Amino acid sequence: MRTVLQHLSIFGREERGAVLVEMTLITPLMIALSAGVFEFGNLIHQKLLIETGLNDGARYAARCNPDFYEAKVGETIFSCEQIAANIASTGTWDGSGGSRVAGWTAADVSVDRDYLDIPVTTDAAGNQNYRSATASVRTVRVSTSFEYEGTSLLSYLGLNPITLTGAHEERVIGW
Repeated sequence: MRTVLQHLSIFGREERGAVLVEMTLITPLMIALSAGVFEFGNLIHQKLLIETGLNDGARYAARCNPDFYEAKVGETIFSCEQIAANIASTGTWDGSGGSRVAGWTAADVSVDRDYLDIPVTTDAAGNQNYRSATASVRTVRVSTSFEYEGTSLLSYLGLNPITLTGAHEERVIGW
């Protein structure tokens, strides 16, 4: 018994393995934090790509005049709304480019060309609420709702999937 106690006493005073024990305890936490940083960065990157696409699609929809413009490829006729949705999701008018975000398609994009119709009014001092040559100002809105499909870190933590939503509005200019 005395021999066992001597070995335990020597083992208790030994410091060479202390760093190994500390690293064993801290490594899982550091890996989890690093994975969280990468996951959050990927989520923000996808959100920014979606917002950029919505801005591009709304800018096109605000300037497209459906009375004068439609595109025909083969037997398919593209309306201003379809082209704006394609521009938002792929960056190309016909949707032939790669998706800005994996899994995000033109079907996920909603284009409302008649979102707002605000009448132009003039107050007693002669000031208009909007400068316009017409009696009203129209606004187009392009919006989406997309479920984030990142790595399984969120599901590992027991969190529900994150839904990325976004919208952009532009004053209709037409041509």
